[in-house]
Amino acid sequence: MQLNKLVEDQVFSPALIADELRTTRREIADTLGLGKDAFTRTSRIRARKSQVRLRQMLEILNRIEPEMDSPIAAYAWFRSARLPGFGGATPDLLVREGKGEHVRAYLDRVAAGGYA
Repeated sequence: MQLNKLVEDQVFSPALIADELRTTRREIADTLGLGKDAFTRTSRIRARKSQVRLRQMLEILNRIEPEMDSPIAAYAWFRSARLPGFGGATPDLLVREGKGEHVRAYLDRVAAGGYA
């Protein structure tokens, strides 16, 4: 997934991301713990909270996509994989809680051959 193709007017575009993942903007907002109108109003799309969570999700998806063979499979992993060491929390839950960096650190450890 090329991040530059998911940017429109200098922000991550929920519509372009939803198209890439073959889902809806509403479903992505729900996954990221954002309100139902988070991706319908321009001001909410440009909000720091929305953009940070989109960026963290996309960074994680890009890290895991080579192992999953597709962006859609990576998104399914993001929503359902129970991560050891985080009490079985899923990556999407950790991003919602503001712990996206913890998921990235976990992926770094695994890539380096360490234990989760």
